[in-house]
Amino acid sequence: MTTDTSKKQIILKGAREHNLQNINLSLPREDFIVITGLSGSGKTTLAFDTIYAEGQRRYVESLSAYARQFLGQMKKPEVDYIEGLSPAISIDQKTTRENPRSTVGTITEIYDYLRLLYARIGIPHCPKCGKEISQQTIGQIAQNIISEGEGLKIQILAPIIKDRKGQHKNVFEDLREKGFVRVRVDGEIHELEETFNLKKTFKHTIEVIVDRLIIRKDLDFNRRLSDSLETASQFGEGVINVLYENKQGDKYEKMYSEDFACPDCGISFDELSPRMFSFNSPHGACPECNGIGSKLEINPDLVVPNPDLTLNEGAIIPWSKNNKKEGYYSQMLQALSNHYNFSMDVPFKDLPKEIQDIILFGTDERIAFAFQRRNKSYHVNRKYEGVVVRLQRLYFETKSNGNRKYIKKFMSDRECYVCHGRRLKPEALAVTVGELNIAEICELAIKDSYQFFQDLKLSDRDQFIAKEILKEINQRLKFLIDVGLDYISLSRSSGTLSGGEAQRIRLATQIGSGLVGVCYILDEPSIGLHQRDNLKLIDALKHLRDIGNTLIIVEHDEETILSADYVVDIGPGAGEHGGNIVAAGTPLEIMESPDSITGKYLSRKETISIPDKRREGNGKNIIIHGARQNNLKNIDVTIPLGLFTCITGVSGSGKSSLINQILYKGLATIINRKYMYAGEHDSIDGARNIDKIIIIDQKPIGRTPRSNPATYIGLFTPIRELFAKTPLAKARGYKPGRFSFNVKGGRCEACHGDGIVQIEMHFLADVFVPCDVCKGKRYNEETLDVRYKGKNIYEVLEMTVEEALDFFENVPNIYKKLKTLNDVGLGYMKLGQPATTLSGGEAQRVKLAKELSRASTGKTLYILDEPTTGLHFADIKRLLSVLNRLTDAGNSVVVIEHNLDVIKTADHIIDLGPEGGDGGGRVIATGTPEEVAESGTYTGDYLKEILNENITPLAKKLIEEHNTKIESK
Repeated sequence: MTTDTSKKQIILKGAREHNLQNINLSLPREDFIVITGLSGSGKTTLAFDTIYAEGQRRYVESLSAYARQFLGQMKKPEVDYIEGLSPAISIDQKTTRENPRSTVGTITEIYDYLRLLYARIGIPHCPKCGKEISQQTIGQIAQNIISEGEGLKIQILAPIIKDRKGQHKNVFEDLREKGFVRVRVDGEIHELEETFNLKKTFKHTIEVIVDRLIIRKDLDFNRRLSDSLETASQFGEGVINVLYENKQGDKYEKMYSEDFACPDCGISFDELSPRMFSFNSPHGACPECNGIGSKLEINPDLVVPNPDLTLNEGAIIPWSKNNKKEGYYSQMLQALSNHYNFSMDVPFKDLPKEIQDIILFGTDERIAFAFQRRNKSYHVNRKYEGVVVRLQRLYFETKSNGNRKYIKKFMSDRECYVCHGRRLKPEALAVTVGELNIAEICELAIKDSYQFFQDLKLSDRDQFIAKEILKEINQRLKFLIDVGLDYISLSRSSGTLSGGEAQRIRLATQIGSGLVGVCYILDEPSIGLHQRDNLKLIDALKHLRDIGNTLIIVEHDEETILSADYVVDIGPGAGEHGGNIVAAGTPLEIMESPDSITGKYLSRKETISIPDKRREGNGKNIIIHGARQNNLKNIDVTIPLGLFTCITGVSGSGKSSLINQILYKGLATIINRKYMYAGEHDSIDGARNIDKIIIIDQKPIGRTPRSNPATYIGLFTPIRELFAKTPLAKARGYKPGRFSFNVKGGRCEACHGDGIVQIEMHFLADVFVPCDVCKGKRYNEETLDVRYKGKNIYEVLEMTVEEALDFFENVPNIYKKLKTLNDVGLGYMKLGQPATTLSGGEAQRVKLAKELSRASTGKTLYILDEPTTGLHFADIKRLLSVLNRLTDAGNSVVVIEHNLDVIKTADHIIDLGPEGGDGGGRVIATGTPEEVAESGTYTGDYLKEILNENITPLAKKLIEEHNTKIESK
């Protein structure tokens, strides 16, 4: 191993956090460093739980004790010594919180600059007629008021304070001195001689009443009105409010402005300000949806998910619980049937559209209903409310959380009918820059919005005002393009971003900050990136290094590893078999290392082989018709069954929209009777060809430390039953529940079965100490007395899967589940490991093991979304053997994937594209990997390289350099 000793280094000694085996390591600073190794070998522990945690802890400790109490403290990692540590910034895979108000634009701050841009150079238009709005003179305002009608009472008000906190006593005193008599405070009119005690922590609006008049059409009235309007404009800084009251006492209000008003429609609004374009502010948010862009409403498609059923067969799902003919809802539908003369034995889809609408949305016509309840007859004559209307009403009226939860199954977010998903008031959407409003800019793909601002033509005055704003917007958009996110839009909700996308957004923000001397720690930034975009990301990372930062990246991607300056390979195995430095050095030195599994795959001494023969399937298909969710272009897609199928394409081409939102949700609604709102499509044919659909994603298997692999996969129940059958347990009368740490009885009550106690330390990090009573074992002494083959329940939960395989080899129902966990590469995992400590890849493999442990019917469709996330080459090889085992049993496996090792082993490929965002959403190639390799698509070009030479161009170049070096020696 050779290292440039002229560079400063980060030196670690005695790192023992989690499974690290007391390692010593030197890392060159201001270099691009990759930490790799098998899943579970200790990479994340070294990078995040040791280096980042210590860097963060030292920074926080430099702050005052007062400041530290407001910051989340990190405990000191188990390490003897770290030297040369820079301030550390972590950019991990955690997705942004699913806050419906958070968008890509807001989290990158681009939207804040857009609001400022539109407030300063935006051109307002009338939201009603679309005409450009200009300033109104006092004379025009007066004419608009008179045109409201003779005889109306009016009050002319000037806004003095608008939505500002405080008691504003000086304002009232000043108005009294100026001779005014009345004011309107927060919507209520008061005499100024009153005493005002406003709450200073609340926002208040104060308007002075300048004059009270009755509209007439004579010269004297015109003079007085004009004088009053001038006074109001002076005090209201160009804004005038007028209260109207007709002879019937009906009141309404209009606002006039010397700045912005439509002369034809008489519509006026405030001077443009940034808050007017904020959907998180009442000044800009759409009043109907409060700035969210959608409303939670009963969805008819979820109420009748299978229109092939008849009313008697339970087509109306919320009313199908009690489908007996004497049931309340059945009798109600029967009365409708009698009144409108339709059959309840006809499929719902074949009923006339008018009848369908009456059933779902009700009717104003009065209908005779006859009910039989408890042997009594009831006759009523009333209007029929409709299923959808009734459920919507009950959702808001019910006081039962259970009822509300049940009704919510039939609800989905529907686009707001006022703003059409654009979140803002009509006045804000009527302001344009370059003929586009702010929502239209945000709906463009980032590459298109960047081009829009490059081509934007402004007047000299507007260019001078917007110069700095446009500079910030263009820089941020360019950084997002540089990290491969050119296909997403600024309006995209942050909750829909994948972990890799969210991480790259934060990375783009850091590139924009221009910090130097920082240690950036990243967790697999290549997730979700097509090979075409990988080099863009690597160039962005190198830029961060070149300006003087240290990059430490946990990564499995071959091109990223080969592009690094320095590579650390941790292993040799996972869990307790890992935690050692197997090799460290340049990528070429890793290839030379005889102990490095990573090096063997990089140098192609080890490979994931291409199958000799592709499967032909069972001849049956699932066909999606008219898929048009998000950017899908109304496409028909055929998915052959009995095969291992890969869905490929550049990032943003529509893969997740097609498979996760349409295929899975559509089939789950039909087959599993789940209430899911599938993405927009016409129909799905072939559902009868499968009997089960299972999606295996990377969501956590549990959100609390009490959840663990043993409970999730169903191991813990038979283990507890086994302990309950031991002689001592029988003698004491212990049932299986005695061995659960979630219920009273067998658990330690001092820590409630947690095994640890949290001690609050105020401005220091909270300390977690083992429980004094059970010493961290979670159970009381009586429970721990019970042993099976010499082990108590705590000791069994502390076993790894590998150890448990030997221990339970004679217990078939337990052994089978353990074997599946081991088969998916989780032999190193402890049975009782808290679910919160599992990575996304580990959680996905636990779910896969759960499905493997179930009896297969051979007609199951499995869907996996990027299952290679977090997996090493060797882990992928093992995963592929599991997926092939599922397929060989007659099942169908559909995988969304970018990894070429997975794609090349598939039986069938469906390639979407050709680009991301609006440029994607089409099927551009289908067939075997060999057929797609000849298609000329981006995926095909990369596939061609790896099928012909089983190596990527970058790896080939480095290996040639390596071989040349060996020959010269």
